[in-house]
Amino acid sequence: MRFRHPDGSTVHLAYCTNVHPAETVDGVLAQLRDHCEPVRRRLGRDRLGVGLWLAKDAAHALVSDPSALRALRTELDRRGLEVVTLNGFPYEGFGAEEVKYRVYKPDWSDPERLDHTTALARVLAGLLPDDVTQGSISTLPLAWRTAYDEHRAETARTALLTLAERLDALQELTGRDIRVGLEPEPGCTVETTADAIAPLTAIGDDRIGICVDTCHLATSFEDPHTALDALVEARVPVVKSQLSAALHAEHPHLPEVREALAAFDEPRFLHQTRTATAAGLRGTDDLGEALTGDTLPDASPWRAHFHVPLHAAPAAPLTSTLPVLRTALARLVGGPHPLTRHLEVETYTWQALPPELRPRARSQLADGIAAELTLARDLLTDLGLKELP
Repeated sequence: MRFRHPDGSTVHLAYCTNVHPAETVDGVLAQLRDHCEPVRRRLGRDRLGVGLWLAKDAAHALVSDPSALRALRTELDRRGLEVVTLNGFPYEGFGAEEVKYRVYKPDWSDPERLDHTTALARVLAGLLPDDVTQGSISTLPLAWRTAYDEHRAETARTALLTLAERLDALQELTGRDIRVGLEPEPGCTVETTADAIAPLTAIGDDRIGICVDTCHLATSFEDPHTALDALVEARVPVVKSQLSAALHAEHPHLPEVREALAAFDEPRFLHQTRTATAAGLRGTDDLGEALTGDTLPDASPWRAHFHVPLHAAPAAPLTSTLPVLRTALARLVGGPHPLTRHLEVETYTWQALPPELRPRARSQLADGIAAELTLARDLLTDLGLKELP
């Protein structure tokens, strides 16, 4: 979906396909047929943006076989779909029964992460629509925080500098400007937008910036205005933003709130949980740890890294951080010029929701994704953007 900003530029809205598990090119093609095109049809649009997640094997196959890449591009066109952004965070196995800490491997101190991201950039350059010259890729925020020492930090910095050189060469070769954004996430070396400023300014290349995930922003209790103003002041480019909402519990000390939260404690994904105290941010690596005993102070609200559907906040006594998303979006694209032109709805946890909230059929999932995109579209038009055909 495309929107015209009042300044005349085009803002792209997509949804991320990491909600549909697939590790191969054939799997990606099936996603387009079984999920993406049905979502487009529900929205009544001739064109829908999709933020592809390409696992290691799929990316390698596409970058090593030009005919496979052309076939994917043809299939996108045929089904009324377009790609301007990729999710390069998960490397493989995102559809596994247990993902948890595995999603942070390989990190940016491992050569495989550089090779994979380079492959994604080359693929994206071949998938961009003919009238679009800039693409974006979100990626791991350096590494999970444990066992990350000075040596690994320097290795990661060198890898990102090498990536910037490769992206520059790719633009010279193809005319396509591909940019990569570190995506701050609770528990990682770069947990907040503030954490991202020092390493990104040290790299000092406009092609390496930040991906602002509004669920992660909210989970860490960051104020959107403060966070985004600091990025602007530091001249850190916002490569893309993922529109997502976290789980919010206003009164976590109450037994009924604990019981409601426990329904979201599931074995597949990591749900980092945070609370803001007078002494600073406190947290646990997973929701189950927070619910056990007095590990996490409960005098103030808790937020958990659980991407809940944008249009359907959990039932009381829980809610979502959709207000944080609204505030962030107003700052991102509501000003005289957009801070980013790539927006991506990223609710990958539909099948991890409590059983009674999960879609029971493919059609229900398509209905839910379409409802999220409708909400995002309405937020954008309320900010003065005009939806394009």
